[in-house]
Amino acid sequence: MADSMKGLKRTHYCGDVTETGQEVVVGGFVDRIRNKGGVIFIVLRDRTGIVQLLFNDKSDPEIFEKASSCRGEYVLMAKGKVVERESKNYKIKTGLVEIFVDDLRILAKAQTPPFEIVSDSNVNEELRLKYRYLDLRREPLQKNIIMRHEIAKVTREYFYENGFLEIETPMMMKSTPEGARDYLVPSRVHQGKFYALPQSPQIYKQLLMISGYDRYIQLARCFRDEDLRADRQPEFTQIDLEMSFVDAEDIQECVEGFVQRVFKEVIGVEIPTPLPRLTFADAMNRYGTDKPDTRFGFEIQDISGIVKNTDFVVFRNALNEGGSVRAINVKDGAGTYTRKEIDKLIEHAKGIGAKGLAYIRWADEPNCSFKKFLKDGELETICNAVGAEKGDLILICADKNKTVLSTLGAIRLICGKRLNVIPEDKYNFLWITEMPFFEYDEESGTWVAAHHPFTMPMEECLEYLDTDPANVRAKAWDLVLNGTELSSGSMRITDFELQQKMFTALGMTDEEIKAKFGFLVDAYRYGAPPHGGMGIGLDRLAMIMCKADSLRDVTAFPKVQNASELMSECPSTVDEENLSVLGIKVDIQED
Repeated sequence: MADSMKGLKRTHYCGDVTETGQEVVVGGFVDRIRNKGGVIFIVLRDRTGIVQLLFNDKSDPEIFEKASSCRGEYVLMAKGKVVERESKNYKIKTGLVEIFVDDLRILAKAQTPPFEIVSDSNVNEELRLKYRYLDLRREPLQKNIIMRHEIAKVTREYFYENGFLEIETPMMMKSTPEGARDYLVPSRVHQGKFYALPQSPQIYKQLLMISGYDRYIQLARCFRDEDLRADRQPEFTQIDLEMSFVDAEDIQECVEGFVQRVFKEVIGVEIPTPLPRLTFADAMNRYGTDKPDTRFGFEIQDISGIVKNTDFVVFRNALNEGGSVRAINVKDGAGTYTRKEIDKLIEHAKGIGAKGLAYIRWADEPNCSFKKFLKDGELETICNAVGAEKGDLILICADKNKTVLSTLGAIRLICGKRLNVIPEDKYNFLWITEMPFFEYDEESGTWVAAHHPFTMPMEECLEYLDTDPANVRAKAWDLVLNGTELSSGSMRITDFELQQKMFTALGMTDEEIKAKFGFLVDAYRYGAPPHGGMGIGLDRLAMIMCKADSLRDVTAFPKVQNASELMSECPSTVDEENLSVLGIKVDIQED
């Protein structure tokens, strides 16, 4: 039977016990035990760190006997005097002291855990996720979860100080198109009808601006039924904000202040502002992606004009079909990338959609994969154009612009990681501006909103709405950090007639507009201040600040790639009686 806590009240966390001479009471889990016969050392662990408990021949025999019965992960409370350690450990905060215990309580015994609770665990992640409550006892995960809490704390403090009101929005709402599939909640009262879990609080925060709450903030839970990746979970937290009577620069300046504050207070890193900016077009042309990692070079260069007269049919065909020929110069890459390694890059490029890669590997002499098609001097011209020197590797792609850019953008990252030129302790923020308003959907053959349909187009692009959707740019922007998209934001349409025109441009009928957005459209008839906002991914921000490999490492109880939780084994089946109350019958279709 477990001991009682009666008469003991914790006075210190384990990691805070540093001064000798004081009487303390600590509680925690047994991290490890060393029983040397006449002396027992128990290392006790809590979320702040560890402290050593001492039992010896001066201990009460009953206390000593109880200490000798302890095992790993037992839950203890201990009272005693802090004394100087004989064998000191200068690597930890509490390493100069230990507690000579005069009262020990075993509050809970523990079975042998399925894996050892240590910092550098190399246990299969699935096993750790199945026993997540044990995995969360490990120091690295505890540090991550605590840092995430600190980020949330600083977030609230910053926005409160800048006049924002924290307002909760509904967790059950109307299903509206926002880019991903909704998670649906059936209604018992209104059978056959469903609520949707919010993909974001987008519509509600715009309604709050119409309601006169000119600065809104919320750490909002959001839900999206989409395929998972390392930086994606089906449920996530968004630092959601909206501001009235502002323009895009006001919103971005406010967020830059937040970025400075959170990095300084949480990890002691100074972020210089204003943050650099790139237009969407420039980002794509230079890095092949709208979320570039600018911590290293290897930028994409257009060499179409230089190679247009070569006899290499691959280049000429791409240019004749309206495409381009572009290259990246992988500085000092020739020594790392052998022919066999280059073949792997070529296969990767084909997997993205390119027909392949041409290359110039300049080790002792330039070795060019298409040299037999070049005239005298053309190889030197290409090398000079991309700034190549001895030791460099030039990788070239020729195809449609979209394919070329996406391919070289991905290859650039692979080469940067392979050559270890991406500094881990550098934080490169970047605003991506002038985002395209529409994107072309190959499957449907139509233009669809690249963002939500309430995004304001740039005034100079309004004339293209009906005639040239590809040239319509939006008053929208992304915040990127080290190649990860942290946030999207935009100014919103507040003019009723323009909003109707945008819906029409997106191919929506009056009936669809009324069914999906009728209440918001009606609200705009009663006057809406100019407003805009952003949603910053708290999980992604925490992942980067913690230097974690995955969102799972900064989420207490994460889902895996198939959107299931291994610990609780959700989602699970529901009995027919509960389904019947909701008017639902499950009909699983075989593939």
